[in-house]
Amino acid sequence: MKELSDMMIAANDRFRAPYACHPSQSRGRLFAQPDSAMRNAFQRDRDRIIHSGAFRRLKEKTQVFVAHEGDQYRTRLTHSLEVSQIARTLARALGGDEDLAEALALAHDLGHPPFGHSGERVLAEKMKAFGGFDHNAQTLRVVTKLEVRYPEFDGLNLTWETLEGVVKHNGPLMPAGGDGSGLAWAFTDYEDWRSLELHTHAGLEAQIAALSDDIAYNNHDLDDGLRSGLLELEPLLDLPLLGDIFRRVETRWPDIKRNVMIHEAVRELIGLMVGDVLEETKRRLTEAQPASADALRQLDQPMVAFSEDMLAILAALRRHLFANMYRHYKVNRMMSQGQRVMSDLFDLYLSDPGVLPPDVQRDMGEAGSAQTARAVCDYIAGMTDRFAVEEHRRLFTVQGYF
Repeated sequence: MKELSDMMIAANDRFRAPYACHPSQSRGRLFAQPDSAMRNAFQRDRDRIIHSGAFRRLKEKTQVFVAHEGDQYRTRLTHSLEVSQIARTLARALGGDEDLAEALALAHDLGHPPFGHSGERVLAEKMKAFGGFDHNAQTLRVVTKLEVRYPEFDGLNLTWETLEGVVKHNGPLMPAGGDGSGLAWAFTDYEDWRSLELHTHAGLEAQIAALSDDIAYNNHDLDDGLRSGLLELEPLLDLPLLGDIFRRVETRWPDIKRNVMIHEAVRELIGLMVGDVLEETKRRLTEAQPASADALRQLDQPMVAFSEDMLAILAALRRHLFANMYRHYKVNRMMSQGQRVMSDLFDLYLSDPGVLPPDVQRDMGEAGSAQTARAVCDYIAGMTDRFAVEEHRRLFTVQGYF
């Protein structure tokens, strides 16, 4: 079996660039484990993420639309799958490790609470006196502590490269020589946080996952917005690039159905964004010539990036989405309801933790304490939209007689 494993690793290594992360050169796991005969280290990380409870719960966590609004819209789960597809494409074209890029894409939203960013704002406000809340930091907490699946350790015991990518995919978190002050609570709660080298950029694959997330959510929010009727097509025709794409599709197929036209235009826009990232990234790699994954981390700018022209196009699209979709009154109503649900649940659990399940109570201290607040926060952050709504109904609506 070891010979088969060595053959698989050698075959994959032929397609990796010198600046890619190599599973055979991984810095390892916090808890040492024997190698697998059939999967390399990054493939095992990806599989552990897919089999985690936190990943399954993404199926009913809000992207923009709450789950009960319809089953045709993106959830955190379908979004993560779409990010992983783009990440694999970019990693393959750039000579990165596809499995690591996929693992990071699948893991990037594991720490999101119910009801999207509005839910995150509630937890951040409620936890202000207890260390705060941040969904990226919560993702680290999920994969290093909250997933309890193995007898030897808590968490998923992922490789250093995957943990680094989860934490730093948006860039360095502190200056060189920093003492960790100002870091989100979960980073310093992780006892080995200094080893993650938070002053450097992440590896190529984490940078790929971050840009893939940008491509996916901008395009798919546009798609969902048009299909839901929250966005109108006519104003989009004035946006740079986007207007040209829709006009080109309509000219090519004048009798096309509206939903097919939307799909075709979004498909073309995704392709152009992916092509732009490839061109800009290859230009930067050619200039910088990083000889290894560690050399790439030490550079003073990310290697995976959009061109300046595409950044301007994205900025215009985001402004339009923010003004006309994310702040649409129907979305505001859904998010307002979600915020009330989360606020009510947090206040009740913190003041009366006896209403919580026994396994949650085991991690608590006194009512109102920081330890109890963190356990309450972990519990709520792990909920799906649907479970949070049902839990609120059970606790705040009198059902028949006592």
